[in-house]
Amino acid sequence: MAVWALGLNHHTAPLDLRGRFAFALDQMAPALAGLRQSHARHPEAAILSTCNRTEVYCASDNVQIDHTLGWLAQAGDVPAHALRDHAYVLQNDQAARHAFRVASGLDSMVLGEPQILGQMKSAVRAADDAGALGQTLNQLFQRSFAVAKQVRSSTEIGAHSISMAAAAVRLAGNLFEDLREIKVLFVGAGEMIELAATHFAAKSPKSIAIANRTLERGEKLAGRLGGEVMRLADLPERLHEFDAVVSCTASTLPIIGLGAVERALKKRRHRPIFMVDLAVPRDIEPEVKALHDVYLYTVDDLAQVVQTGHANRQAAVAQAEAIIDAGVQSFMHWVDQRDPDGGVVPLIQQLNAQADEWRATELARARKRLAKGEDVEAVLEALSRGLTQKMLHGAMAELHGGDAAHREQATQAIERLFLRGPAR
Repeated sequence: MAVWALGLNHHTAPLDLRGRFAFALDQMAPALAGLRQSHARHPEAAILSTCNRTEVYCASDNVQIDHTLGWLAQAGDVPAHALRDHAYVLQNDQAARHAFRVASGLDSMVLGEPQILGQMKSAVRAADDAGALGQTLNQLFQRSFAVAKQVRSSTEIGAHSISMAAAAVRLAGNLFEDLREIKVLFVGAGEMIELAATHFAAKSPKSIAIANRTLERGEKLAGRLGGEVMRLADLPERLHEFDAVVSCTASTLPIIGLGAVERALKKRRHRPIFMVDLAVPRDIEPEVKALHDVYLYTVDDLAQVVQTGHANRQAAVAQAEAIIDAGVQSFMHWVDQRDPDGGVVPLIQQLNAQADEWRATELARARKRLAKGEDVEAVLEALSRGLTQKMLHGAMAELHGGDAAHREQATQAIERLFLRGPAR
């Protein structure tokens, strides 16, 4: 089996280009179906889409990178050559290493941030629910989760990390003298908004409001934070009330336009508005940034803030990379073992089938003896002896048959297989 990954992220592509390739979770099933159908061999597939990256992972008996790139370019309505300029393509051990680094937070804008692991798990569940996740990709991702857990527990990779939400609060503190005197509006009610709202709430602002398409989810978050909830449709008329606005929705088009912000500034008599757009694609029209008295930050604008303390964690990175290297070697060994050309998989299947047949025969014999009322200990003794004789029969026959050279080879093989000590 071959494994490959194709993607673009905050290192390789600007925000607006990344926005063209964003997939919401409810889009995953049709997207995965389209991806697999576009390939002649219908590979295993999974799509990871966050504000910082979109990555397509595939596994098949034949690498089909050009088809994958063509499908993704079409999905984002971008020429294939334009996507290729900003994309990275990784195969086999390099694809595995990348997945492990992403899961561990080593490839994130915020080094060691934990949110990406949850996002990867959601992407894997979506692929599994869509029937696109086969055994190879499942192994890849389950091992990436295990490696990430080991990195998190045995290194300090996440120590002193500054999340996007914490960075937003820090920037707001640079603009406003006292965060307790500001009114904050959060647009959306997803994981990123919940995290941002929690950080802002810790500063005890004058008021908090949640604007969301579905009031029920907004009410739940507002209730926990002691804030109010409002309809998204009311946002343009109420925007002027708020000193800080943090937005992160799954909308494919901006929901806060230039005109709405201009009207809000006029009503505020040009008192400043602090705005953070954590969405990809953007929630706030980019032209807003040019307005006087508006301080607009996107996920990419926060990059310098979240790098604070980066150097202090480089020693932990080396430890994490060593853990990842070991994980990659283990995964590739597993892949190699499953190579049909090596004959390993069919042989394992035959061994399992033979062992099951022996077990079933001895169990049936034991049940008959128990049904006749025979002593339980005697039945168990006979069952174990019967299984042992069946397992050793072939080895004994090899030792007693053939010429001296054949018996010597058999002796060495049997010593390796049966005399290695008890399994632990």
